[in-house]
Amino acid sequence: MASKAADNSAGIAIELPYITTSAQRQTSRKSTAFIRIFKYLALCSAAITLSSILPTPWSALTQNQVSKVPLRVTSADPASEWRDNVWPLRQQTPWDISTDFPFPRELEYDVTEGTWLRLDVHPKSGDIVFDMLGDLYCLPAAEVARKGLTKARPILLGVPFDSDPHFSPEGDRLVFRSDAELGVENIWVTLWKGCEAMDLRSDDLADDDLRMALKAQKFEEDLLANGLKEDHQRRYNRLLREGRLNAQRVTNETYRWVTDARFHPSGNKVVATKWYTSGRSLGAGEGWEYPVPSVTDLQERKRVNIAVGDGKRTTSRTLPTGWSSEQYGDQQIGPEQHVWYGSDSVIYSKNVRDASAFDYSKDVHQGIYAIFQKNLTTEETKTLVDVSPGGASRPELSRDGRTLAFVRRVRDKEALVLKDLSTGTIHHIWYGLNYDLTTVSAPMGTYPSFAFTPSDDAVIIWAAGQIYTVPLTTNEFGEKVASSTSPYPIPFVAHIKTRLAETRRDEFDVFKLETQDTQRVRAFKELRVDDNGSKVVFQAAGVAYVQKVGEKSVTKVPVLNESAPYYSPTFVHGMDHLILHARWSDTRFTSFELADLQSGIAYELIGLPFGRYFSPVLCECPGLGRQIAFLKSGGDLLTGDILATAGVGLYIGDIMLPSEDSTTSHSIEIHNIRFVPSDIDTEDRVNMRFLEKNKKLLVQQSSKAFIIDLGAGPDKFGKYTHIPLAVGKMSTELVVAPTVSKVGYRAENIAFVDFFHVYLAPGGKLKEGDEVWSRPGNATKGLARVSLDGGHDVTFTRDGKKIFWFLGPYLHSLEIFKLQECSSAIGKDPVNFGISCVKDQISYQEIVVEHSTDIARLKRDAEDSDQVVIYNATLLTMETGQERWDVIQGGLMIIRGGVIASIGHLAQDEAIPHGTATAINAYGGFVVPGFIDVHAHWNGFANRYPAKSWEMETFLAYGVTTLHNPSADTVEGFVERSRVESGKMIGPRIFTVGDIIYGAGEPGIHQDIVDEAEAYSALMRIKAEGGPASISYKNYNLPSRASRQRLLLAARNLSMLCVPEGGMNQDWDLTYIIDGMTTVEHALPVPTLYDDILTLYALSGTGTTPTHIVNYGGAFGEQFVWATEDIPNDPKLRRFTRHDQLQVLTESTARPVHSYQLFNTSSSVAKMIEKGVLAHIGAHGEPPLGLNYHKEMFFTQQGGLRNYEVIRAATSSAAKTLGLSGAVGTLSKNKLADLLVYPPGIDILNGDISKTRDIRFVVRGGRIWDASTMEEIWPLKGEKQVLPHFNAD
Repeated sequence: MASKAADNSAGIAIELPYITTSAQRQTSRKSTAFIRIFKYLALCSAAITLSSILPTPWSALTQNQVSKVPLRVTSADPASEWRDNVWPLRQQTPWDISTDFPFPRELEYDVTEGTWLRLDVHPKSGDIVFDMLGDLYCLPAAEVARKGLTKARPILLGVPFDSDPHFSPEGDRLVFRSDAELGVENIWVTLWKGCEAMDLRSDDLADDDLRMALKAQKFEEDLLANGLKEDHQRRYNRLLREGRLNAQRVTNETYRWVTDARFHPSGNKVVATKWYTSGRSLGAGEGWEYPVPSVTDLQERKRVNIAVGDGKRTTSRTLPTGWSSEQYGDQQIGPEQHVWYGSDSVIYSKNVRDASAFDYSKDVHQGIYAIFQKNLTTEETKTLVDVSPGGASRPELSRDGRTLAFVRRVRDKEALVLKDLSTGTIHHIWYGLNYDLTTVSAPMGTYPSFAFTPSDDAVIIWAAGQIYTVPLTTNEFGEKVASSTSPYPIPFVAHIKTRLAETRRDEFDVFKLETQDTQRVRAFKELRVDDNGSKVVFQAAGVAYVQKVGEKSVTKVPVLNESAPYYSPTFVHGMDHLILHARWSDTRFTSFELADLQSGIAYELIGLPFGRYFSPVLCECPGLGRQIAFLKSGGDLLTGDILATAGVGLYIGDIMLPSEDSTTSHSIEIHNIRFVPSDIDTEDRVNMRFLEKNKKLLVQQSSKAFIIDLGAGPDKFGKYTHIPLAVGKMSTELVVAPTVSKVGYRAENIAFVDFFHVYLAPGGKLKEGDEVWSRPGNATKGLARVSLDGGHDVTFTRDGKKIFWFLGPYLHSLEIFKLQECSSAIGKDPVNFGISCVKDQISYQEIVVEHSTDIARLKRDAEDSDQVVIYNATLLTMETGQERWDVIQGGLMIIRGGVIASIGHLAQDEAIPHGTATAINAYGGFVVPGFIDVHAHWNGFANRYPAKSWEMETFLAYGVTTLHNPSADTVEGFVERSRVESGKMIGPRIFTVGDIIYGAGEPGIHQDIVDEAEAYSALMRIKAEGGPASISYKNYNLPSRASRQRLLLAARNLSMLCVPEGGMNQDWDLTYIIDGMTTVEHALPVPTLYDDILTLYALSGTGTTPTHIVNYGGAFGEQFVWATEDIPNDPKLRRFTRHDQLQVLTESTARPVHSYQLFNTSSSVAKMIEKGVLAHIGAHGEPPLGLNYHKEMFFTQQGGLRNYEVIRAATSSAAKTLGLSGAVGTLSKNKLADLLVYPPGIDILNGDISKTRDIRFVVRGGRIWDASTMEEIWPLKGEKQVLPHFNAD
């Protein structure tokens, strides 16, 4: 492969010089209606007291909104010692997923196959119940026995997602999992009356109420879809139609969720798997026991009040050696798939390959899961089936309790295996199963549940889209073995009829944004305030600005180098006309400058050793002689780990400020630089200032503030005294207003950012060791929330009487004394801490900072002519979506001012324009739209120093002209975007969701979204920082569907798209589609999809970004890349990418093709595309960047797509989904000139799809680069940006 790569590179180089011109370019601790009213005529029904029969949708919320939790307990058992009492921070407010969110569309179709059908068999009748697309169906045993096509009877329908049906031992009740009401999956139970009696769509309904309810169905559903709230009668009708009128909830979880309940032999309780997330959103299972209403209780509608989280743990997570009980919640691996074995034992399966943290892409052939038995009386646990070979999961017991059935991988097959628990003998029964999902975190089960028939003469199991009967017989030892009759499918037809929400779509005018003369910078950072609070200074995408508080104009800080980026600005105490800040050079690294706002003169501070420095601050000393303190950091992602990495920490030096009449020198020397040992974390955010002139240094970081006593000098070990002032429990920013008393320094007030909001706490109420926190019930005494929608870069005035912060371009401020007017509101509000009052005390102003657009600069750079003509080209326009109409042979394209002015045939359309123009002969080569990476992670936005980005350059060199990042720091992500758009560095146009809206317990990014106000604020924070470029958000494993729906409603008002991630949870992914999310990011975890899901997905309007590179269900695609490409020696990669990242991809483990489930995913995607799904290319930002985008295109093609369809996914489909089709995605007149030019001989339509990487020129907004070198071709021929020296070889 190395020689092939070299040949490709050489080939590109030969084809490059065809141009003629007819006449002479930091990281902190985290990482949005309409209503139509109809007159409703009530329908007659049986007299009934509805309010006493029907539970309220919010009856799950039996716990107070605020509860103080103990943070430390003691006990011998880690599981019992640990208390699950931190997350969520706030309890959900009332919501019903069926009625508080509109579902105006109806989808209806028939299927004869299904995906991942979890089932059970009635213990007496043999009826089969199974779940499909969140509804439950039944196959009557009598019809199944006739072996004809059986009509599946719907027994549970509606918006709630229902699954995991299981019968009681006597067959009189059915338990199931449902997200009904609040949208969190709980266990429910209902009476079982038989398939026919429970058929909700029978042609011969005996229930008059049901018949009338069905008659009113469309009318009532339209009322809901148009915003008319449900009354008691309509609710009664709906629940009756859905089959859940008499169902009762067994569990009451509002944050954790519960799956796969199984009845105890007594029938009075169930065991189920309860899922816990840690800081990571992948669930760890535990076995929990819950009492179940009896038949009489259900018949008499007796309801028991269930407290949130009630239940009894039966099987807990085990901790690795050395872990304490306080770490119990961090354990990501636990028992799952529990079944009862007798009256006092449970059998379960568990991932035994991962000790404490889930890892991807494991070897299924060695085995991942094993099966265990635990005696609940003796607490003894033993292994029933070991992990190797092939693993063992989804345990099910025969009716007589003698035989354990499970699934495992055997070579390239998946086997149904039986183990006789009396003899210990194992029999492989059938190799016709789909591959299990032990390779992923699978709350939906590593394989669908299955069951033995009532007489144990067969197993009923899902496989290959069908429900199969696997006949069994008994051998001479009494062991169940495979019968001589081969397994056979049970033909069925199910009628799918479901309500769908409107898919969240929008269109964004990027064309207007980029073709105007200027764009705004909206994300600011590094806010500092002068002594009296009259001015602030801040960084705006590498430029320092000063804003006078209350005034409109903004002043750019004078600098010595207009083309260089600047950062870390601060005022000089006592001389507020002076600004000290840092200048960055990609070759010389950091220099400090002092700027005089009055004279406009800038001075360079010389004598600073070569290195990376930040946060300079001058002492509060009188006169011109000052001390300077600053920090040095080591290497980082963009600048490398090669140069100047030693000596990290705090430094002090001496300088002499220029006098007012100084005109002789524009430099200031730093003398006597010395290192000061400290506890400052140089990887964290830092806000420093001197106290007592130069005797003490106040250091404020993400979660701590302390004073370094410089005046006292070091101790005998060279250490300086550190005086702690405040600590944040989960804060991402923390600053203090220090005060001194007889006992020393303390924090008079503490401002901190907790979960995106700004809070103020009185320091006087803190005891030693207290940590400031905003969790209701455990919040710091006297805490006030001061931000309405959020904020960042909090800072105090020097006297501590006023605080400032940013939210987007809005500068907020609050005079502390004004909080007195809200003291009563603050004290009475233990959840939101008085914000309803405080918001009226806040002052804010909008700051307008603009820069030229790249197209404006392009026109300037082009001087006499901004026209480019590409002729003799094979134009692949992607305009129609049909290959035969989108190919123009001998094509001509005219680009004017960065915009496509004309496209067509030279003979038929516009001739080459007269006058000056740059002409490019394509020599018959293909010209295609620039590629769009819909799911691209990268990390350079988090770099503290504003270095040019090799990541951005690499993406562009490989033809990606538009990036969509589904997870980034909101502020830093949009700062990086502005740096590209303002010309500080080259790269694709950037769109980002900012911070993910995260359901798991990770400080800094966790969000509960308990009400509509919180949903609005979550999206407003993104919108504020990105303005018109903030087009999307990402909910990431939010456990409550109510939270997700609230966000979707807010997104409609704020014109934002939703690009969620389900984290390998198939059931959640399906609700994303039903609820109308824009895409589902990553493939569904079940690789092989069948007609139920294929049709739902295709007709819903939701797009798919499968990311085969990190595909679920098997080995990641990236490992295939490592094994088939000579990555470390690829010349182009070595030209653009960090070599250390390439080197670690040198070796790979040989893995058979069937280990790569991505090929099954690719096949499923191809089938969906054929049905009309918009698919996209997203390479997940996996290294090597750029190359893997083209490998993702290769993987997408493997499922049977034509090259054209793959390119469509990379261009026009992506643009449509992201709402960018008015600007990019096709080669069309009056669109931005984003395109790729290929050398002649590269047939990207009919040849090897891998050749899409062999690009001759890349064009972004009309600016043209040589794709092999990223040297600019036009308009600034020969221009090439200089990057930091980040490679050692």
